Order: sequence, then C-alpha cells, then structure tokens
Amino acid sequence: MSFVAGLRRLGRHRLFRQLLVVRVAIQGADGLLQVALASFVLFSPERQPDAASIAAVLAVTLLPFSVLGPFVSVTIDRFSRRQILLVGAVGEAVLALALAGVVGSGSRSGASEVAVYGIVLLSISLTRYLLAALSASLPHTIDPDEYLVANAVVPTVGPAGVLVGAGVGTALRLVLGRLVPDYLANAVLFVVVAVAFVVAGLLALRIPRRALGPDQTTTAARAGDVLHGLVEAVRHLRARPEAGLGLLTIGAHRIVYGVVTVATILVYRNYFHAVTDVEPAIADLGVLVVATAVGFVAAAALAPPLSARFGIRAVVVGCLLGSAVVQLLPGAIYSRVPLLVAAFLLGLGAQVIKICVDTLVQAHVDDDVKGRTFVLYDMVFNVALVLAAAVGALVLPTDGRSIPVLAVLAACYLATGVAFAVVSRRLHLDRGTESLRTGTRAAEA
Repeated sequence: MSFVAGLRRLGRHRLFRQLLVVRVAIQGADGLLQVALASFVLFSPERQPDAASIAAVLAVTLLPFSVLGPFVSVTIDRFSRRQILLVGAVGEAVLALALAGVVGSGSRSGASEVAVYGIVLLSISLTRYLLAALSASLPHTIDPDEYLVANAVVPTVGPAGVLVGAGVGTALRLVLGRLVPDYLANAVLFVVVAVAFVVAGLLALRIPRRALGPDQTTTAARAGDVLHGLVEAVRHLRARPEAGLGLLTIGAHRIVYGVVTVATILVYRNYFHAVTDVEPAIADLGVLVVATAVGFVAAAALAPPLSARFGIRAVVVGCLLGSAVVQLLPGAIYSRVPLLVAAFLLGLGAQVIKICVDTLVQAHVDDDVKGRTFVLYDMVFNVALVLAAAVGALVLPTDGRSIPVLAVLAACYLATGVAFAVVSRRLHLDRGTESLRTGTRAAEA
C-alpha cells in the first residue's frame, strides 16, 4: 500500500484527520523551536561548539524529563487527552514568549544563560509529553488492523511538519540575521514559535473532549498511584516481549544514530565552515536536514509494502544491517555529496525501524497503559540521545572527523541487527499488519 493510498484510507476517519492536523501543527511549531534553539546555542558567532558542549545541552534539556516522565505519564492515562493537548500547547506558547523575552534582552550573563536553559528544559519536556499523548490517542481514531498504515503515515506527516517549521524558521533566521543583531533575530523566532503553538491549541479544540480517551478515567492521581502505574507499565512490557524488544532495539539504534548525528553536526559546523560563518553553516546544515527528511518520507512509502511482504522482523534486521554498510560507504567520505547520500539512507533506515517499533507498541500494548508506555518509549529516545552525545564527547574531535569511530558505529549497527534477529525468532511481530497482507495478496492475485 502506497503512502498516498494509506493516507486516503485513514482519511475516512474524521477523528484521525483532526488528530493529524493537531500533530502537524505541534510538530511544525517544534521545528521552529529547534531552529531557534540551534541558532542560539550552536550558531552564535562568538562560540565554537564541540561534542562536549552538545552533550551538555542534551543532558540539561532531555534527562530531567527522562527522570520525571514516568510520573507525569500517568496523567495521559487518567485525564482527557484532548485537554492535555490544548493546555500543553498553550503552555508551550507561554514558555516560547519567556524565551523571547530573555534572549531579546541581549544579555549573555550567567543568570540569563541559566534562565534560557531552564525554560528550554521545560519546553522540550512538554513537547515530548505532548507527542506521547498524541501517540496514545491514535488508536482511538483508527481501526485495529490499520496500526502499521497509521504508523507509516503519522510519523512521516509529523516530521514533515517539523521540516516545514524548520524551513520557515531557517528562512526567517537568514533574513533576520541580515537586518537585526543575532539576539533580536533569535527573539523574533521565539515569538513566531509562540504563535504556532497557540494555533495548535486552537486546532485541538475541534476534537470532542473525550474522543481521544482514555477509556477509563479517574479524578486524581496520588503519588502512590504514579509509582504503581510505572511498575505496572514495566510489567506489562515484560509480558508483551514484542513491544519490549522493540523499545530495546530502538534505544540501541538511537545511540548509534545519535553519535552519527553529533559527528555530522560538528563536520558541517567546524570542518566545512569557519566559526564566524554563521549563515553559510546554517544554510549548509539545512540541506543535510532536507536530505534526512526525504529519507523519512521515503520510509513511509516503503515500510508498509516491505513489512507486508517480508514481515516486520526481516525489515528491521535488513535496515540495521544496511545501515552498517551505509555508515562506511558513503558515510565515511568527508565531502558534501557523499554525506548527503548517507544522511538520506540512514534517515530512511532509521524511520523504517521507528515505524515498525511504533506498530509493535500500538498493537501489543493495552490502551490503559499506552500513555505510560509511550512516555517510557520517549524516555528511551531521550536517554539514548544523551548517551550518544556523551560517547561523542569522549571519542569525537572538534571537527567531527574520525573514520575509526565510524567503523565502530557500523559494527554496532551490525551487532544490533544480529541480536534482534536472534531474540525475535519465536515472537509474533506482525499484529496490526493484517489488512496490508490481505491487500498485498489481493494485488498479486
């Protein structure tokens, strides 16, 4: 089933259309936010980032939610998910305006830096929380046999929103950078981010209050309930090895992919450009982001038919082994064109793996623990990225160039693929793909 056919099929569900629009709006605003943050943190002309500074930023912004995530995740399974999306989007807008105020002051004092990183911490944590709520809401908008189709379409349309937001933000930043000082350009971007999140909140109001679940709600969540809910979610994953294995696999993959990402950022920032070449570095890295995004879009078209024909197990193993090859050739050639090709292929493999893991979680986890499970899923992502940046800080030079590191990363891709193949031999990984398999057999007949 093609991406367009899958989108058309899912589009017959009114709730799905409404939820998808909200997701695109939230992720578009997130794309704007990421550009504004990158401009402030990585592309200031007075500082040269290295792997250690990237690791520090990721640790400050991602680890706190990784600790608190299980405690707040219970709310996704207890309160109206529509209300969570509405209130969360408004909260994001307030935080973005606070960032605009601090950054627009032009102060680079220690207190200002602490304030910026503190607000960024809250904003990124809230964004991850909203994405978990969106994922937990999805099963209420589609039929049970449409999980794979939905998890091919939604994680592609969502990042397309990020790409549009990032594209708009990059264009604005390049224009503003020529008109006003850097700090004012960044402040204006944060104001635009606030407006985008307000729009997302208004779009969420179109969805009925109880339409996204959870199926059963209570009026309060005590601390003991939170701890019990966390234990319950972990036990549920242990009883559902298909979903548990998916989370472990995506975590291992994201550590490797994260180190590659940090190395590539450093190559584009410090090897291809001087530290004072801010606008050219932003534009160059933007092209790389587009190449990766094209790989994400291609994954949506390829994941459903490949999974229908060969099964999720074979597709995940194939992507991991293919990534091992691509990491060395063309990934170890330090010039723009080979790196763009590698970014496309690695992005393609990464997104296909994510689509498959999303399907495993959606199909094998009960609704009353889906919110907690997707927050745990997000925690795995966060911790994997921080670990990746920490590894990069230890092994990568300032300009990001290291062929031996890339060879080790290729070996890690290979080992992850072999481990997944061995552990998943006796598991049923294809629940939620039945309609795709039926459609494939009908087409062949």
